[in-house]
Amino acid sequence: MIRAADLSMTAEVESLGGRYFADGREVDLFEWCAASGLTAVRLRLWFDPRDQGGRSYQGGGNDLATTLALARRAHAAGLDLLLDLHYSDFWTDPKKQQLPKAWLGMSHAEVCAAVHRCTADVLAALLDQGTPAGWVQVGNEITNGMLWPHGQIPRYDFEARTFEGEDPLAWDRLADLLHAGLDAVPEQVGRILHLDFGGAGDLYRGWFDQATARDLDFDIIGLSYYPFWHGTLADLGANLTDLVDRYDKDVLVVETSYAWTAASPPGHHQVFSADLAEVGGYPASPAGQSAFLTDLAATIAAVPRGRGLGLVYWEPAWLPVPGTSWASPAGMAYAEDVAEPGNPWANQALFDFDGNALDAWRALGGG
Repeated sequence: MIRAADLSMTAEVESLGGRYFADGREVDLFEWCAASGLTAVRLRLWFDPRDQGGRSYQGGGNDLATTLALARRAHAAGLDLLLDLHYSDFWTDPKKQQLPKAWLGMSHAEVCAAVHRCTADVLAALLDQGTPAGWVQVGNEITNGMLWPHGQIPRYDFEARTFEGEDPLAWDRLADLLHAGLDAVPEQVGRILHLDFGGAGDLYRGWFDQATARDLDFDIIGLSYYPFWHGTLADLGANLTDLVDRYDKDVLVVETSYAWTAASPPGHHQVFSADLAEVGGYPASPAGQSAFLTDLAATIAAVPRGRGLGLVYWEPAWLPVPGTSWASPAGMAYAEDVAEPGNPWANQALFDFDGNALDAWRALGGG
């Protein structure tokens, strides 16, 4: 089973003084992951995460140079690489999929060509430095499409359990972009298409029925699954089994997390609260965090024919160091997404607020 961590915030955290400890001694983060039983690291990539004045968008500052440097550390620790291409200059998810600044004004055909070229160039850069990607996500949480407006599709209505209207041409345009990215990935690299809300079987069937009808050549269905937002583990398990049976694809939970406390570190408002622990079904405690990961791994292992590939924990090492933020004012302006700055994820890390490793590392690593 793939047992992995998204460590994309590492450069920002360490530059601001973040340090990691286990059993009272300081550890290198990537070496600690390998020693804990992890097999891979996930890294996101943005093209130009800064404004025209050179001000960083923050959120890890994950441009190509940053990603290449983190990939070298992962490789040195013996960890494989899952590359998460956002095809944007900053965060993408179901509510935002901004075009890179350099692609503004391009035609649909030109954007498709840029997707192919950039995908190939990034993978070549990784290969050239001896850190090839083992898997590639062509887009991040592309539930509502990508590279808007070129690849925007009707939104999924969770109450009606269907997409908002029929627009075959929109799906065709999205397929053009995905073909361009997938075709640039070498055959030996696993190609992933990634949606959010892993417990929503109707969403996945509707989306992948459209995708497979357009002959997209991919290998793995990637899912985000946060139990406090995305349904029960039973919902997830039923969806994973259905996807394997219906599309003959492997499945991989590429994002997940749970809190070890409902408290907030000073100066950082947290996404996870005691109310979300009630929804998630596990106490917000180190034991609850470990129990969730153990149960999630068992759910994935139960997928028929061994086609549940594994799981990736999202940002287990994002410490609440002074100055770190999911976005700077410049980043919020680019993303058109304004919220309180800071680290909203620290109580879902696998380190406490001071950087001490928690017991859940053993559960994540399968120990």
